[in-house]
Amino acid sequence: MARHLIQGREVTMPVRVRDVMVCSASYLVRADAARAVIAYSHLDVAEVLPRKALCTLVFADYLDSDLDRYHEFGVAFLARPPGSGHVPGGGLRANLAELRRTGAGAFVHWLPVDQGFTLEAGRAIWGFPKELADIDLRMSSPYKRCIVRKDGRLVLDLLIKPGVPVPGTGMVTALDAYSHRDGVTRRIPWSLTPRGIRARPGGALIRLGNHPIARELSELGLPKRALVTSTISHLAMSFGEAKEP
Repeated sequence: MARHLIQGREVTMPVRVRDVMVCSASYLVRADAARAVIAYSHLDVAEVLPRKALCTLVFADYLDSDLDRYHEFGVAFLARPPGSGHVPGGGLRANLAELRRTGAGAFVHWLPVDQGFTLEAGRAIWGFPKELADIDLRMSSPYKRCIVRKDGRLVLDLLIKPGVPVPGTGMVTALDAYSHRDGVTRRIPWSLTPRGIRARPGGALIRLGNHPIARELSELGLPKRALVTSTISHLAMSFGEAKEP
């Protein structure tokens, strides 16, 4: 069993998250713009429709995990693994199914957190692009809201309106996450077990600030209508050891 020493504490693999509340908004964005954003990773975005990529904004309240309790915000893109080739033309559903078959995963472009232990663990164990930020989560009201500030500058203010209940409670889903740090791209095995899923088309309101990440999102075409939003009231996850793809 692999072990990592983080701030004098031993972290054993896989790292487990026993309970986290997650909200997300996914957007169709220009594939050429998304490709330019993640060019440093040497991965390619997955075109879920011709010339369209998928960008997801996610915020999470980690209530019980091996890396303590913390808040997190993420910017991720659906990306193709090296050597997977292009997805054939077709509808969104067919293309997503083909991408799953070929091992497409979530490339994590930016991942601010508000606690130091998870910051160091995320960087050292998986190469995640974690950095400290002010993350104001408002999860107790019917509408879920996240306000992110970095270095005193507003990055974004994101509001999500929960949708209708959907199936999937208790089902285990295996995915790959991808990270890039210190010139190395890594693949991280990732499993998720959700309970209390709600989803809907649209359902997000976003206001961008003047931070460089906000400018990147603006260049992708945000703010715009979300393709889909989701909320998960209880999510369990595990993360395996990172490997080069």
